[in-house]
Amino acid sequence: MACRLFRLLKNDIPSGSVYQIRHGHWLRGKPPGEARTIKQRLDELNAQDPEIAFKVDIGFKVPQLSRKEATTIYHDHIVKIKNDPEIERKARNKELWIDSKELKKDWQQTSGPNHIKQIADHYGVYDDLFGDAYFYPTVPLDIHYDIDDDKIGVVYRGNFLKPNETKNEPTITWESNNKDDLWTLLLTTPDGNFTDKELEYCHWFIGNIPGNDLSKGDLLMPYMRPIPPHGIGYCRYIFVLYKQNKKIDFNEYKMDAPCLKLENRNWSTKDFYKKYEDIVTPAGLSFYQADWDESLKDFYYNQLQMKMPMYEYDFPAPYIRPQEWFPKGRPFNIYLDKYRDPRDVNKDYLLKKLKEVHPFRPPKPPLKYPAAHAYPKDMPSWLKTRETKDRNNWGRINEIK
Repeated sequence: MACRLFRLLKNDIPSGSVYQIRHGHWLRGKPPGEARTIKQRLDELNAQDPEIAFKVDIGFKVPQLSRKEATTIYHDHIVKIKNDPEIERKARNKELWIDSKELKKDWQQTSGPNHIKQIADHYGVYDDLFGDAYFYPTVPLDIHYDIDDDKIGVVYRGNFLKPNETKNEPTITWESNNKDDLWTLLLTTPDGNFTDKELEYCHWFIGNIPGNDLSKGDLLMPYMRPIPPHGIGYCRYIFVLYKQNKKIDFNEYKMDAPCLKLENRNWSTKDFYKKYEDIVTPAGLSFYQADWDESLKDFYYNQLQMKMPMYEYDFPAPYIRPQEWFPKGRPFNIYLDKYRDPRDVNKDYLLKKLKEVHPFRPPKPPLKYPAAHAYPKDMPSWLKTRETKDRNNWGRINEIK
C-alpha cells in the first residue's frame, strides 16, 4: 500500500524538482510493551533454585527496632535538640562540634552490622569463605597498622593498603563485656593461592583469647605479611573474629615461627567452621585489599626462598580483515594505516610535528576558534577530517610527545 501511494504522489512531482524522501524505519523484534526488560533478562540469566541456593545465618542475632520504636527515638532526639538553647546558640555561632566517636558508636549499634554485611556481600567475602553461610558483624573491630611514627594504616571494609605498610603485626581491639570470654582471631586471604585455587592462606591465627588481650591467647600461626602476586590485581585480606563457648584444643594447627612454608598455611575457613560450629560463632569482620609492590621482592627471595611469581596476560594480536581492492565507504588514509607498521605511522606524525618546531622561535599559538577558519574549497573530505582532528588535538597526534 505504501509503494502504491508513493507511485501516485510521484506522478504529481514536477520534473526537475528536488525532494527529500524519508525512508521508514522497520522495528526489529517485539515492541517495548511486549519485549523483556534488561532486568528481566538478567533475572533469567542469574536465576537460582531457591531449594538449593539459600543462605544460612550463622552469627548472632542483631537487635532490630520496630518502625514505631525508631520513630519515637528519633522524635525524642529532635525535640531534645530543639529545646536546648545552648545547642542552638553554638550552631548559630558555628561553634557546635559533633563527637565522631559517639557518632560511630551509634552507627555500630544500629545500622552498622547490616551495612558491613552488604559491603562484604559486594566483595564476595561470605561466598569465598563460608559458601552458603553469612553472619552480621555484631562486634566492631578496631584494627590499625603502625607505618611510621606519625602515620597509621587503618583497616575498614575493603580499603586499600600496600604490603610495605602491613608488614608488621597490626594492633587489634574490640569490646568484650566479660574478661572470661574466649575469642579466636583469624586473618586469611582467598586470593592468590599458588597450589590450590580452592584453598586460602592463613596469615594469622590466635585462639583462646581471654577478653580482648591478644598477648594472652594461643599463637597458633604467626603473622605473615600479605604476599599478593605480581599481575593479578588486588587481593582481599580478611579478619574474622569468632566467639568461643569454651576453651578449644588447637594444637593440630600449631606452627612454629616463622612458618614461611606456604603449604603449611593452606587453609579452608569453611572446613574450620564446620568442625567447630557448635563451639565458635563468627562475630566480627574487617578486611582490606592489597596489590604487589617492590617491597615483596626481598620477602619472596630471602624469606620465602622462592622465585617471585609474575602473571601476565598474553593479549592476542588484533584481527585485521584482508585488504580489499576497492574498499567502499571507508576513508582511504585510515584504511591504509591499518596495514602499515604503527612505527611508520607515528614517524609520519612526528616528522609533521617537527616541521613546525624552530630552535629560536616559540611555537605558534593554537587557534582560538578552530572551526572558524575555513578550509580550501579544493581540499578533499578525508584531508578536512584529518586537519580538523589535528587542530583540536584529537586522535593519534596526542600520542606523539
